Amino acid sequence: MTYCSDTASVINGSCTGIGCCQSSIPPGLTSLRVEINSSSNHESVSRFNPCSYAFIVDQDDFNFSLSDLFRTRTSSLYNRVPVVFDWVIGNETCQEAISNKTGYACVSENSYCYESTNGPGYRCRCHSGYGGNPYVHGGCKDIDECKNKEKNNCTEICINTPGSYHCECPKGYDGDGWNNGTRCTAKEFPLLKIILGIGLSLLFLLIASTWAYWLWRKRRSMKLKEQFFHQNGGLMLQQKITSRRGDTFKIFTIKELERATNNYNASTIVGQGGFGIVYKGILPNNRIVAIKKSKLIDASQIDQFINELDILNVVKLLGCCLENQVPILVYEFISNGTLYHHIHEVGHLTSMSLEICLRIATEIAEALAYLHSAASMPIFHRDVKSANILLDNNLTAKVADFGVSRLVPIDHAQITTLCFQTGKLTDKSDVYSFGVVLLELLTGEKAVSLNRSQEDRNLAMYFVHAMEENRLFQTLEGRVRSEASVAKLMAIAQLAMRCLKLKGKERPTMKEVVVDLQGLRGFQDHPRFHDQESERLLCKTSQGCTEDSGGQYSMGNHFDMSLTLSR
Repeated sequence: MTYCSDTASVINGSCTGIGCCQSSIPPGLTSLRVEINSSSNHESVSRFNPCSYAFIVDQDDFNFSLSDLFRTRTSSLYNRVPVVFDWVIGNETCQEAISNKTGYACVSENSYCYESTNGPGYRCRCHSGYGGNPYVHGGCKDIDECKNKEKNNCTEICINTPGSYHCECPKGYDGDGWNNGTRCTAKEFPLLKIILGIGLSLLFLLIASTWAYWLWRKRRSMKLKEQFFHQNGGLMLQQKITSRRGDTFKIFTIKELERATNNYNASTIVGQGGFGIVYKGILPNNRIVAIKKSKLIDASQIDQFINELDILNVVKLLGCCLENQVPILVYEFISNGTLYHHIHEVGHLTSMSLEICLRIATEIAEALAYLHSAASMPIFHRDVKSANILLDNNLTAKVADFGVSRLVPIDHAQITTLCFQTGKLTDKSDVYSFGVVLLELLTGEKAVSLNRSQEDRNLAMYFVHAMEENRLFQTLEGRVRSEASVAKLMAIAQLAMRCLKLKGKERPTMKEVVVDLQGLRGFQDHPRFHDQESERLLCKTSQGCTEDSGGQYSMGNHFDMSLTLSR
C-alpha cells in the first residue's frame, strides 16, 4: 500500500510506501497475479499522480524517483527497465541430472551444472575463462582475455591459454607481470652477480681441469710404470726370483723407494756424480740401504748381477725398481764412506797403515779378479776408482758401481791415456784403473790434481815420471815410507808400474795382481833394510846412489829387486 498527498513527501530512491511500494517475489513461487486498487476507484486523482501502474522489474535495475509519478503511460517505463525471469531446467538436482546422460542439458565441453537457488531444478554455466551457450555442443568457447585490457590483470605481456591466461615481463625486467603481484621493474645491471658468476665458473673450471689433469697424469704414470716394467724385463726377473727359493733379492715399487728416501729429499743424498745420485734410504723393516738413481743403465744385466755378485768384497745388490725409464738399484748401505774420502780428506790417511792399505788393495783386487774370471760370464767394471770403493766400519773394502757402471760416464781422469792408445776398454782397463787406486794408497795424491804441473796432473803420468827421474821415495806418503823397507816399497812400486803399462797385453791379470799383493803382505823385511843407511836412502832418489867413502850400501842404476813374487 502506498500513499502520497503531495510531492514534498516523496523521497527519491525510496520505494517504501510514499508514492511507491514494492514486494519481492518469494523463492519457489509458481504463479503471480497483480491487481491495482484505489480508495476512490481512480475517480479522484492528483495532478502530480494522474495514473497508477504496476510492473515486474529486476530490483537492481529500477530506482524510484518523483518524476515516475507524473507519467501517464507505462510504456516509457517498459522501454528503460528490464524484466528478468528466473528459470531452471526440470526439477532435478545436478547429481540426478548428470546421471541421466540422455536428458542432461549441459552438453557443451567446458561447462558444468549448478543447483538453482530458487526452488528445484538446475542450470548450466561455462567454466571460468569460457563463454557462450553451455546448452549446445561447442557452445562454451575460450575467452581471449588478452584482447581486452580490462579483462586481464597483466602489467606488460599477456599470454592467452585455454580457459585462462598468464602474465610475463619483457626481457630485461624482473617481476611476475601481474598488477596484484610484483609487477615488472627494469633490471639493474648485475655487475656483482656477473663477477661472482664468472669467478665461480672459473674456479669450477680450474678445479675440474686440475682434477682431470691429475687423473690423466695418474693414469699416464701407471701406464708408463707398466711399460717400463715390461721394457726392463720385469716379468722375466720376477720368474727368476720366484724360481730361486730363499733369494732375498726384491723388486721394489717407485712408491716404496719414495717413502724410503722421504720422496728423494736432498738431505738423504750420500753421493752424486756423472753416473747419477745415491740416496740413503730406510726400508719398512728399518734396514738402511743405498738407492742409486743412474742416468743410464742396462736393465738386461741386472739378473746377471743377482747371480754372480754375492761375494765378500762387492757391494751386494739387494733389489731394483723397474717402473722407471732407467732402473733404480738398491744396494746394501756401507756406512764408513769411500776410499777416496779416507785417502784425501784431511786427517784420514795418517790413520791408515801400510798394512791396511795393502789389505784394502788386496780386497779390491780379489773382487775384480772374481768379476773377470770366476763368474759364469765375465764382468768388466770399467770405472774402478777410489770413489767407487766403499769401506765399512772395519775398513773392509767393498767394490761398488760394478757392471752397470760401464754404461754410465766413467772417470776419464784415470783412463785418458789408455783410451788414446787403444780406443776401447777391456778387463785390462780395470787393471790400469786399479794401478791408479794403488798409487793413491801409496802417495796420498789424487788421481787428477791441478796443484801439479800440466804434464803431471794425471797421477799415473806423475808416478811414471817420478820413477824415470829416480824420485820414487819423494812421491810416497810419509807413513808408508816409514813402515816398510826399501825393497818392499820398490816391489809395490814395480807392481803399480806393471799395472800402468800402456799396452794392455803387457799388464798382469787381476789374478796375478792378487797373488803379488798376497806375497807382498807376507813379505818379511831383512833387518839390514832398517839400519841407519836404509833410513837415509828413503830420503834420496831410488836410483843413481853409489857406495860412499865409508863403504856403505847404495843402489845401482836399475832396481832389480831380489824379491821373489808368485806369478
